Formats: sequence, C-alpha cells, structure tokens
Amino acid sequence: MAGYQVTLARSARKEMEKLGEPLRTRVFQRIEALGSDPGPSGCHKLQGADDLWRIRIGDYRVIYAIDDSRRLIDISAIRHRSDVYR
Repeated sequence: MAGYQVTLARSARKEMEKLGEPLRTRVFQRIEALGSDPGPSGCHKLQGADDLWRIRIGDYRVIYAIDDSRRLIDISAIRHRSDVYR
C-alpha cells in the first residue's frame, strides 16, 4: 500500500520556518510520518470541522485534512496551542 503525499499550505510553511531548530526538526519528523500513517496514536478529529485533524507536538499543534481518495494530507496550520483554535 502506497503512502500519502503530504503538502503544506503556504501559511503553514511560514509558521514552520519561524520555529526554532530543535522544534522544527521534531515537527518535520512528525509531519513526514503522517505520510505513512495519517491517523497516528494521539491524533484527534477537531470538533465542529468535518475533515480536520490535529496532532500534538509539545506545546504546538499541527492541523491537517486527510483526503483518502487522492491519498493526500494537507497541513493547514502549525501553531502554538494558545493560538491554534482561534
């Protein structure tokens, strides 16, 4: 079974660039892992959204959508937990 292609929205890419190096590496590794397992342990579906999921990485959250028909994961946000749900 082939993995999923992972894409980052331009805003998510900019948010990732602002992170410090150790955190950016951790976030990148977890995002890469979504390609082989889009629903890892600890992921949660966001309430009030039909197709959005989130994973925790320390105090940061990665918000993404899964498109099973196209085998695509679209990362829409990478933000601190205090800012992500606003």
